Amino acid sequence: MTVNQTRWLLRSGMLSLSMVVVACSVPEPETPLSDSGGLRFASVEDVNPANIAARVGETVITVEDVRRAAADFSGNGADIEPGDDVFRDTLSALIDQRLLGLEASARGIDEEPATRQRLAAAQERILGAVLAERVMSRAVTEETVSAVYDAQSRLLPLTEEIRARHILVSTREEADEVARLLAEGEDFGALARSVSSDISTRFNGGDLGYLTRSGMVPGFAQIAFDIPEQRISAPFETEYGWHVLEVVDRRWQSHESLEDMRPNIVRFLTLKSIDDLLKALRARYPVTRVMEEHSPPSLPTASSAFENVQPAAEELGDR
Repeated sequence: MTVNQTRWLLRSGMLSLSMVVVACSVPEPETPLSDSGGLRFASVEDVNPANIAARVGETVITVEDVRRAAADFSGNGADIEPGDDVFRDTLSALIDQRLLGLEASARGIDEEPATRQRLAAAQERILGAVLAERVMSRAVTEETVSAVYDAQSRLLPLTEEIRARHILVSTREEADEVARLLAEGEDFGALARSVSSDISTRFNGGDLGYLTRSGMVPGFAQIAFDIPEQRISAPFETEYGWHVLEVVDRRWQSHESLEDMRPNIVRFLTLKSIDDLLKALRARYPVTRVMEEHSPPSLPTASSAFENVQPAAEELGDR
């Protein structure tokens, strides 16, 4: 066994369980099973030969077993092929795992009370994981993602933005002179580059870009949003000095696209599906925490971890 294979076994928890019932060793539901002591493996006789990756004793390891194990370990197993390094390394680890499991069963280790407790715990974890995967796969679909996006988009107000440019000077007299020159036809950008004291915008003609009300100081925002498009303000004062402002454009800030929001929506639906499942199960199976004083503090619910889309979820729930 190589160092990498040993590390794989340790990290996947299989070495400590002596190759007990684990997800990467459980065949597809339609694959027949053979018994080896207390363990069950795919049958040599009944598995499609084209799907066999390795024979270990009277048992087989299938290509699907290898891909599932690679996915469990690294999250990337669906596309691997038998010639890939990942496939070969994973198969080698599964062979070692199978050998250990078969020998443990031959020695009767799987019948020992302590081992059976660990087998039951492992089986419980796997069954719970499979159930959760099925619930999540039904909850997270293109239709549900689109529905949450549409509901969220309706609930989020559009924000008005203006694109403006300004000329900043120190005194009212200077601002009046700027206003006079602009009224006589002086180019706004050229005048800004010539006299504006705002060094951050001076050399691009005073252009401030697109702004929202929340992104401006209050006095500036009030005047800026009251000016019609393509009009120039009268001089006005803020804490920074005297301004002459032109509104170049107005628009409504668009919502994030579905693709931009998709990762957050998927995460929300995933967490909500598990949270809803656990709530239903607690109602079905009464729980009494006998040693409450020794219990760890309760964790936040899954849905609370993504509160920024909760209003949309509540709207969908009312349908």
